[in-house]
Amino acid sequence: MWPDIPYQPWRDTCTALHLYTQIVGKYRLARTPWVNHSWHATLYVNGRGLTTGLVPDGPGCVEIAFDLIDHAVVGCATDGRSARFALGPTTVASFHTRFMELLTWLGARPRLNGRPNEVPDPVPFAEDRIERPYNADAVRRFFGALVAVDGVLRRFRTGYLGKVSPVHLFWGSFDLAVTRFSGAAALLHPGGIPALPDDATREAYSHEVSSAGFWPGGEMVEYPAFYSYAYPASEGFAEARFEPEDARFERELGEFLLPYDAVRRAVDPEATLMAFLESTYRAAADLGGWDRGRLECALGEPRQPRSL
Repeated sequence: MWPDIPYQPWRDTCTALHLYTQIVGKYRLARTPWVNHSWHATLYVNGRGLTTGLVPDGPGCVEIAFDLIDHAVVGCATDGRSARFALGPTTVASFHTRFMELLTWLGARPRLNGRPNEVPDPVPFAEDRIERPYNADAVRRFFGALVAVDGVLRRFRTGYLGKVSPVHLFWGSFDLAVTRFSGAAALLHPGGIPALPDDATREAYSHEVSSAGFWPGGEMVEYPAFYSYAYPASEGFAEARFEPEDARFERELGEFLLPYDAVRRAVDPEATLMAFLESTYRAAADLGGWDRGRLECALGEPRQPRSL
């Protein structure tokens, strides 16, 4: 349930998969009516990898999925059409072309913004001809980690009565995340996130949040890790009490980090991760003056309606 996923051995494959999810995610973004905090653009963990869910396009709807077990991109239309192509060593430009062809076959409109977001020195997808590897075993293990993390984030999500996001994967930063909201409006975000329009950033952070999630690794964190942050962060947030002891506050990022390996190797990985999620949320809520009594409830249990 908690496979070993060291970042360095599959770094180039991870970068490629990140860009491929951006292409598919941008298609969903281009066709789906805006939902607050960009929730309309995300991907979701499913039984074989990641999916867009239904996208309104063509004669009905289209769904695009990454099959990370058999390593393919699969498209299905509600009129019965389906198509797929294999995931393997290739270029981003070639993936982009094949995805556009798949959309056309499904009767969808193959139009999307052609530049990556939230990556340094973005190269338009159609012009990125660097040969990218594809480590199928690493991808399969990454999917196993997503499944494990998704389950804990979903359980954590049940303990909240206030506004809370779905558990979803943001393809911009390539993180699986869940966000709780206090209900209060936040100060205007300064923006400045690389290759991301400021109006999208400001809409995403229009209200006070405590957000947590999982990265497989990247430019700022060279190992798989869990994170938790608040916006806006109250004075004293960096010095707040947190669990477990393997976690730390990373001042350059303004976030709490917990290495994935500390969770994977724990006697009870789920409880270890839940302790991190709960303690960092409490730090954000208490220091931010959130009405916790009104916003929180017991964690959900199967077949048990919430007590009133």
